[in-house]
Amino acid sequence: MCGIAGAIGRIEPEVVRAIQVAAKAQQHRGPDDEGFWQSAPFGGDGAVFAFRRLSILDLTADGHQPMADPSTGNVIAFNGELYNFRELRRELETFGRTFRSTGDTEVILQAYAQWGPQCFTRMCGMFAVAIWDAHARCIVLARDRVGIKPLFVATVERGCGQRVLLFASEVRALLATGLVPRRMSRTAVASYVWNGFVVGPQTIVDGVTLLPAGVYATVECRTGRQEFHRYWQMPEARPAPGGMESLQHELDASVRRHLESDVPVGVCLSGGVDSSAVAALAAQAQRGGHRLHTFHIAFEESGYDESRFAALVAHSVGAAHSAVTLTQRRFQAQLEPALRSLDQPTFDGINSYFVSRAVREAGVTVALSGAGGDELFGGYRSFRDLPRAARLCRALRPLPSAMSRLLARALLRLRTGRFGDVPPQTRWGKLGDLLATGGNLVALYQTAYALFRVDTAGQLLSRGLPDELRWGLPARRYAELSALVGREPRPHAISLVELAMFVGERLVRDMDSASMAVSLETRLPLLDHRVIEAAARVPERDRFEPLGRKSVLRAVAATRLDPSIFERRKAGFVLPLELWTRQELGGEVERVLLDDHLCAACGLDPATVLRVWRAFSARAPGLYWSRVWALFTLLWWAREYRVSL
Repeated sequence: MCGIAGAIGRIEPEVVRAIQVAAKAQQHRGPDDEGFWQSAPFGGDGAVFAFRRLSILDLTADGHQPMADPSTGNVIAFNGELYNFRELRRELETFGRTFRSTGDTEVILQAYAQWGPQCFTRMCGMFAVAIWDAHARCIVLARDRVGIKPLFVATVERGCGQRVLLFASEVRALLATGLVPRRMSRTAVASYVWNGFVVGPQTIVDGVTLLPAGVYATVECRTGRQEFHRYWQMPEARPAPGGMESLQHELDASVRRHLESDVPVGVCLSGGVDSSAVAALAAQAQRGGHRLHTFHIAFEESGYDESRFAALVAHSVGAAHSAVTLTQRRFQAQLEPALRSLDQPTFDGINSYFVSRAVREAGVTVALSGAGGDELFGGYRSFRDLPRAARLCRALRPLPSAMSRLLARALLRLRTGRFGDVPPQTRWGKLGDLLATGGNLVALYQTAYALFRVDTAGQLLSRGLPDELRWGLPARRYAELSALVGREPRPHAISLVELAMFVGERLVRDMDSASMAVSLETRLPLLDHRVIEAAARVPERDRFEPLGRKSVLRAVAATRLDPSIFERRKAGFVLPLELWTRQELGGEVERVLLDDHLCAACGLDPATVLRVWRAFSARAPGLYWSRVWALFTLLWWAREYRVSL
């Protein structure tokens, strides 16, 4: 796990210095080693790579990067882990390939020499890769299938018609170069206000984009010409005989693969089904009599604390268990470093920071997470609510739109009673918006999970919602998702949208940024692409029903755990921010939200922001902490990194 940065184009001293600065800005991602490589002398066309290393596999100097292949002249900078590198190495040796190191980086380098960009279809893992192809004089950039590892790019003008493409593991590293303007994207701000994060490939910074997951790109050295190729797509539902047995095999194999490490590995344990299943499989797979370590964040607030259940799971699997209590006072003391861990503004990333920090302070460098179980096996309300909403939309479709809006408003009043200047922003509060979708699944999902009603979001943005967005998504992304779900069976279609949006656009980016801020590698065995493909082959009834129970994962963990542990209401890992924002934390949030100049610099309407804050403070119905916290995080991030419109 590392941080990479680089450039391709005309190589000048200023470009080299900029990439060195970008690498230094990512030191937290790789405190163990650093490296630099330059393909051409100053003034020539070529590439520059820089690298920061967090040592996980092959702890010797043989794993140093950027790594060159003396037989081809190709060079690689690689961030991530390749879990099937031993299999690939054995296969490559049959072609006569020889190796000087024992880790996974050289395997990718040799695989590229053997198969070219098609090597990525053979790779199982999480990765962001940059390869200098010496023969073709181009670089190849690639990301893993789910997008667990990020890779950001920006093309900058260097005068006289010269362009240089920069890339890095973090947006902030590109900002640190001084070559990328600290200019905020107005469309990205609107995407953020809708979603609570910026939907890729855009980023919050104008001109910086995210390479899509499951894609590789080639960039020519001399012309700067770019070509993008998709090498993997989320699978269609194809139920097959023996699908359940195949899935259980892949789950077990995935956890075993994700335990591969030359440093200590732990499991982040919430006490829920997903992380408990991972812990049970990991305990079973531990080699050499090593005892599994599990970690849990506890709270003083009983409504949020699940430490009793996490301890029961840890005891059942024989793990050495550690629980850290996060109090409101401790949260406030660590709030600034938590917010600084966010590479882009997001309303949900600091959860991962506090878990990661506790694990890292315990001396563990690699941690397994149970993320992905809800999306794959129907654990969320969306699997039940979206089909209901679609049926309601179809039933009311014959009514004129004006009558539908009146009906939605009447139902809202009936459900919530009177409300003030800011109407409820819940799904009931957005009933009119939901009806306007016409039952389109992607639009329904985007509306149900939007932070604000369409009218409120438009009021928050000083210029309203831009035409470039469709239901909070860039138009091209909306079309891609609609085509992806197509005629898929409804539960699988919702799973695909959850994997693409919640996992791909929010969870993995937040988790990478927050965990790497404390030099922790987080691994996600349930999001291994082989597990995702195997889940698509399980018959719908076995995979999803009864909704919300995730029976597949319960079955996996059943041999080690008491089923009664999970017979409780689903909670999820949520910080008590609803309470804390109304208590001592509220003063800091208010100071940022009520900064009119800062709001205007970010394209927010100060008067509407004030109304939202006052409504939240007055406990207006249907206005939860996530709404004000999202605005607070956006403004704080923009102020901290001096980014504005």
